Amino acid sequence: MGDVVVVEAVRSPFGKRNGGLSGMHSIDLLGRVQRAAVERSGIDPAAVGQVVGGCVGQVGMQTMNVTRQAWLAAGLPLEVAATTVDSQCGSSQQALNLAYALVSSGVVDTALACGVELMSRVPMGATIPKDPDVGKPVTRGYRERYEWTSQFQGAELIAEQWGITREDCDEFGKRSQDRAAKALANGAFESQIAPIEAPVPGDDGGATRLVDTDEGPRETTLEGLAGLKATLGPEGIHTAGTSSQISDGASAVLLSTAERAEQLGLRARARVVDACLAGSDPVLMLTGPIPATRTLLDRTGLSIDDIDVVEINEAFASVVLAWEQETGADASRVNPNGGAIALGHPLGATGTGLVTKAVHELERAGATRALVTMCCGGGLGTGTILERV
Repeated sequence: MGDVVVVEAVRSPFGKRNGGLSGMHSIDLLGRVQRAAVERSGIDPAAVGQVVGGCVGQVGMQTMNVTRQAWLAAGLPLEVAATTVDSQCGSSQQALNLAYALVSSGVVDTALACGVELMSRVPMGATIPKDPDVGKPVTRGYRERYEWTSQFQGAELIAEQWGITREDCDEFGKRSQDRAAKALANGAFESQIAPIEAPVPGDDGGATRLVDTDEGPRETTLEGLAGLKATLGPEGIHTAGTSSQISDGASAVLLSTAERAEQLGLRARARVVDACLAGSDPVLMLTGPIPATRTLLDRTGLSIDDIDVVEINEAFASVVLAWEQETGADASRVNPNGGAIALGHPLGATGTGLVTKAVHELERAGATRALVTMCCGGGLGTGTILERV
């Protein structure tokens, strides 16, 4: 098997809830980012073997294979096929891992992995309608085996099991915001963002505005975080300041064999070393990055100290803090430019968004290897190791 390389990685800004991207349609947002990946790479879009996308809220504007509809709405070649997958929060990272498998196995020699979520218009829970009654996500058989918990409960259970306090989480939340603020001030995200000309929400006159900056970061103090109410009541650990932000966004990563990239004159930017999807306890739900990381390190023979950059989704502060305890990772290498607590978590877009951040950070820092990992609803962990070339 030859090397599979990243030849382009791009994302939209991540817009805050009801912010600059909230007036868009999901397929238009994703389509613009798909097109940006194609144009920035210089590839003929007809040469893309398949498109694999991730989306969690596959209802309304995000139903009927949103990845395919976005590609067509962007005016890209109809002959190029597309698929949409759902691995909950890790959907687009799993889309990338599947695209990697397609390329490495020789089914295609190039593939575009991508993802989208417009949470302002397709809120969490929208896929479980009350009317008509189309059934519930789990049955009695599931409940006989596992307690049915929400992601918020899972985060609290993780904090309890790993001895993580409210103060620990508040400090982590501030760390995320501080690093994001520094990254924005230093222009660390400029090379990875495709500016989006977006409709002005609520304007019926066709007005638009350019959205070119992440909207989530905000001035944060420990005193301010300490004053926030806990999500699950007075004894809870997490608050809005230590949980990922509801966001709108899209992202895309173009993969190719190294040989095909050279033939097409494409610049190889990073090699995909390995990828995995790991199962974890569905009650704790959000511990998946721990077994995913162990799987990748065991298979590659690498140690955590061989990883220069980690992009782990900050679904909740306890998720990352527990992972750091288990892996012994150097916290200075973990989310060096902030994470979802500061920058947002547009569910289906976050996975390829994190890969995009990792590729660009490897180049910016002159580093060698990156690990991208995410927790997912239902007890899953996605993982990908990249190596700069």
